[in-house]
Amino acid sequence: MESIFHEKQEGSLCAQHCLNNLLQGEYFSPVELSAIAQQLDEEERVRMAEGGVQTEEYRTFLQQPSGNMDDSGFFSIQVISNALGVWGLEIILFNSREYQQLRIDPIHEKAFICNYKEHWFTVRKLGQQWFNLNSLLTGPELISDTYLALFLAQLQQEGYSIFVIRGSLPECEADQILRIMRVEQQQRPKLIGEDEAQRMSVQQTSDPGHTADEVLLDEDEEELRKALALSRQGMEVEDEEADLRRAIQLSMQGGSDPAVTAGSSQESGGSEEQALTAEELRRRRQAYFDRQQAQSSAHHSSSAGGEKDSGTKPSQ
Repeated sequence: MESIFHEKQEGSLCAQHCLNNLLQGEYFSPVELSAIAQQLDEEERVRMAEGGVQTEEYRTFLQQPSGNMDDSGFFSIQVISNALGVWGLEIILFNSREYQQLRIDPIHEKAFICNYKEHWFTVRKLGQQWFNLNSLLTGPELISDTYLALFLAQLQQEGYSIFVIRGSLPECEADQILRIMRVEQQQRPKLIGEDEAQRMSVQQTSDPGHTADEVLLDEDEEELRKALALSRQGMEVEDEEADLRRAIQLSMQGGSDPAVTAGSSQESGGSEEQALTAEELRRRRQAYFDRQQAQSSAHHSSSAGGEKDSGTKPSQ
């Protein structure tokens, strides 16, 4: 898969990564996308001014921040659409009535771009195979034809908006190579930083500087996490779907919640499960402390009673 261009996450520039992974090259930079966003802002300002520059609506518009970009590197769907228009490409909302009436099998499309809140990523066909080119992954992830529809359905369930890419994508080396050969993936890519996070978790648990109670608490919490994870995995249809749910949930962690004009603003089912998990952990930890306190109180009471009896017992 060395021939596949895969731009990894840098800051909050996932819109740039999404476009470049789609086009398979360094076609757009933050400066170029910012120029498109500023042009859109100016066009919106001119339209608002047509109603009168002295109106309350116009003054309010001028005071509002740009809806097409922000300082973190976020860019709106309008910016992405205009950037793709440079290459003669257009986007159609996957679950729109217009598209659904066409009844096209997803495997016959060329590419999709997906958005949830501030995160954008590309799913593209190269040769005869599909790949998840999410910039949060350490590398491209192979998606089988039979799994593609389930993959997209799962994204929609999680609250993602999906857009179909229409038009002729630029030629790329990976597409040319994969037309004459197929690749197999023995091990799926992980999320960036996942290995480091696991190592730190192990180090914190085994750190000799931790007290016995802290280590015990970490072990108890880890067991609860494992039990909850197993219970969720048991409800999944297949291993791939379970991996996908975990990846999507992790990819959304740490995001803020500004408005995005991407179509769907539905809250993710994965986010609710995370909230329930945190609440369940707090409840069980409290129950654990209550049990420990009850056992400690019973022990002290028994010891005090034994000492009193031994002090009043008459000698033989």
